[in-house]
Amino acid sequence: MLAAVRRRDAYANLVLPSVLAARGLHGPEAARATDLAYGTLRGLGTFDRIIEACSSRPVRRIDPSALDVLRLGVYQMLLTRTPVHAAVSTSVDLVREQSSARATGFVNAVLRASASRSLDGWAERLTAPGTIDALAFRHLHPAWVVEAFADALGDDRERVVDVLVADNLPPAVSLIAVPGRATVAELVEAGATRGRWAPTAAVLEAGGDPRRVPAIAQGRARVQDEGSQLVALALTRAQVSPDVAARPWLDVCAGPGGKATLLAGVADSQGSVVLAAEKHAHRARLVARSVHGAGLDAAAAVVQADGRSGPWPPRAFGRVLLDAPCTGIGALRRRPESRWRRRPADLDQLVPLQRALLEASLDAVVDGGVLAYVTCSPHVEETVAVVEHVLSRRSDVHVEPAVQLVPDVPSSDRGPYVQLWPDLHGTDAMFLAVLRRRIGTHA
Repeated sequence: MLAAVRRRDAYANLVLPSVLAARGLHGPEAARATDLAYGTLRGLGTFDRIIEACSSRPVRRIDPSALDVLRLGVYQMLLTRTPVHAAVSTSVDLVREQSSARATGFVNAVLRASASRSLDGWAERLTAPGTIDALAFRHLHPAWVVEAFADALGDDRERVVDVLVADNLPPAVSLIAVPGRATVAELVEAGATRGRWAPTAAVLEAGGDPRRVPAIAQGRARVQDEGSQLVALALTRAQVSPDVAARPWLDVCAGPGGKATLLAGVADSQGSVVLAAEKHAHRARLVARSVHGAGLDAAAAVVQADGRSGPWPPRAFGRVLLDAPCTGIGALRRRPESRWRRRPADLDQLVPLQRALLEASLDAVVDGGVLAYVTCSPHVEETVAVVEHVLSRRSDVHVEPAVQLVPDVPSSDRGPYVQLWPDLHGTDAMFLAVLRRRIGTHA
């Protein structure tokens, strides 16, 4: 799995099931393999710094297969209860199979040197005390991500540590009972427990394969983070006039379809319909598959379109969801490989795109209608700064308090916005802003 992620930028959660099946792993063995793979991916940047400190060459000059083995070995020695001799022995055997016999001595020497200190000991040697870099190293995050969390949390270091710790814990499997197609009660009957916040949510506390839940196998329920459910449901809870309520809804960046399916379920119960737009063809197909699997074809139409120039008239929709493309640093606990793929430079492309999408999406909202701007990132530049930039250019839109649309979720307010956190809410770090189009005004 490490090789697949390295060679072709594969997503770990998509590769893992096929790897486990191919090796015939299940139960405790599958759990152990998952921990080894995910734990190694979470710590790549930190482990590489340790490997370089113990090696005569930079990591970019180490054979890639041998580097996979080294990373796996360092994770076992520093962050699991695997004895050093066992981790070194199995790593040497593995590199002999995966790379070459000539690399065995090198791997043996680097791993034994890596084991000479604890993770805290390496942090003391390789970072300056009390710095963001030291915090990031110890908690297996890039420093720029830790800085982003600190900015969003008002530089509250205790809270930053809490978020980093939560990011490194395996998340529970969160399910959604698609509105009008399944109920939380039947998910509970199948072995789940009720979610903490969303009325559509359930959790498989013990893990396991969600497809064993009948409603999941039938397409009437899905795997979806409870935070994603909350921000989508918030849009459906905003009060609108009867005229606005009669308008169709729009999901601007709908792929892969989880929120579009949720919205279609609610819209169907209210006599409305959803237009789900997605720029990329393969993701548009995923949206169509998700909607069809839930039996909601009559309540949702899927179109391949760029949200900045969609084939719809202005002021056509009563409710609009913009789940904008973002760095995704609020969902790192579910995507262990993502924390080392993203770079601060990514914001140079993402922020202008987010602004343009928000501008165009607001043009699609009818007077009196509402828009939910959502990201799975708490980064200030992708969240508050994007909303306030667009608001500074328009007089036809105002912000409404979003927290009233996520009732009974404590400590989620960030001014007029909502910010969820994995340590407080057990969800991804979703951001939500709710904007309303003024009546009788022009941008």
